[in-house]
Amino acid sequence: MVGTDVHRFDRLVGWLERWWTARAGGAQQVRLVLQYGSSTPPNLPDAVPFLAHEELQRAIAEASVVVCHGGPATITEARRTGHLPIVVPRDPTYHEHVDNHQQLFARRLGAAGMVRLVETEADLVESLDKALVDPRAFRVVADPDLPDPRAAAAVRVGQIVEDLVRQRASGRRRWRR
Repeated sequence: MVGTDVHRFDRLVGWLERWWTARAGGAQQVRLVLQYGSSTPPNLPDAVPFLAHEELQRAIAEASVVVCHGGPATITEARRTGHLPIVVPRDPTYHEHVDNHQQLFARRLGAAGMVRLVETEADLVESLDKALVDPRAFRVVADPDLPDPRAAAAVRVGQIVEDLVRQRASGRRRWRR
């Protein structure tokens, strides 16, 4: 899953396409469901630009292993269903995002053992090959009680709107054009 950001994440999509292509013709039968967002469409049978939330939840729950970008909501969704996600953070030097917040976030979670941090194609190949042999190494205790990241985002947006309305009512302008 590359998320829904408008920036393309062709680097990860290409890595996954090359990994899958190298294994699909051999003894390993691998089904790769890839939600590629606004990235260049890959030549993979189960690749789709976007999945509805319910479809995405089902795909995550049915997956043996989850690979995703470094978005907090995506990581939370994976962990809620018992996955130790393989996380490839977007890199602004490749124009995959506006800043390095995904790298900082994913590195912190990687250091805490909450994700499998991957920053190179070789590391992704190694992690995925390990997952083929032992998918249990990429499982954690499911925690369905983790807050739904969509609800947390809605609450935060509500707080921002309330702050802006309060500032406007008091005559203070916080944002300048």
